[in-house]
Amino acid sequence: MRYEGAWYFPVFADYPETTFGGEFPTPADYRDAAVEKLISEKGWMIWPLIPFSYSTINYNLPSPAPSPPSSVNWLGTDDQGRDVLARLIYGFRISVLFGLTLTALSSLIGVAAGAVQGYFGGLVDLGFQRFIEIWSGLPVLYLLIIMASFIEPNFWWLLGLMLLFSWMGLVDVVRAEFLRARNFDYVRAARALGVSDLTIILRHVLPNATVATITFLPFILNGSITTLTSLDFLGFGLPPGSPSLGELLAQGKSNLQAPWLGLTAFFVLALMLSLLIFVGEAVRDAFDPRKVVL
Repeated sequence: MRYEGAWYFPVFADYPETTFGGEFPTPADYRDAAVEKLISEKGWMIWPLIPFSYSTINYNLPSPAPSPPSSVNWLGTDDQGRDVLARLIYGFRISVLFGLTLTALSSLIGVAAGAVQGYFGGLVDLGFQRFIEIWSGLPVLYLLIIMASFIEPNFWWLLGLMLLFSWMGLVDVVRAEFLRARNFDYVRAARALGVSDLTIILRHVLPNATVATITFLPFILNGSITTLTSLDFLGFGLPPGSPSLGELLAQGKSNLQAPWLGLTAFFVLALMLSLLIFVGEAVRDAFDPRKVVL
């Protein structure tokens, strides 16, 4: 923004209305017609393509909220007058970041647990299997409901609680690969030469389990995103007001007269989950040593 020959950057700092000739010392509301007129008389402003944040309420709607798509709100507004496209972008970012973070941490724990089980076998494998059988039987949804009753869930609380159970998805795959490869000749030769167990696991056996592990990663990623969406839809996910695809679906369910809410969330979820599967398959093929590029 430029006013009276000086540059201003409201994205980085708040300026009082008096800076532009207004009457109030409070931060300027650039959507206010009076403030906009003051600035346009002695300067100009450049707005982003979507001049809304996920929590911005548009008070100048042509119809009661939720209002249909228009030239200002490209995908309409929700029942509180917030721009759907802005909340969609922020919700997409949170969903993908949550899924990628949970998938990466789950993979580290699951691969490590499966490698230890499969490589050492015996009582170690038996004890781990009994523990996983008990741990997998705990009701995750009930734990989330109990947690939501005495603490407000947030991004990190949900991530930590889901991490307690999501790591078990890769254990069986990695364990099977290590059980198969632990008695290969090159592994036995390395063990006879005195190579440490950690080196054998990381350098000789783990590469054999890479393809099988990467094959399941897209499904863990999609499962993480759909779990977060489901929790938000049920009201046990992110704090109220947070941008979320599940919250947008819940609004679509509550406002059947505004089909753009439910349809937007549905098509974005369907497209996002499909594309993530395709990306995961491409990554798997890229790391597959059996595929030779001519």
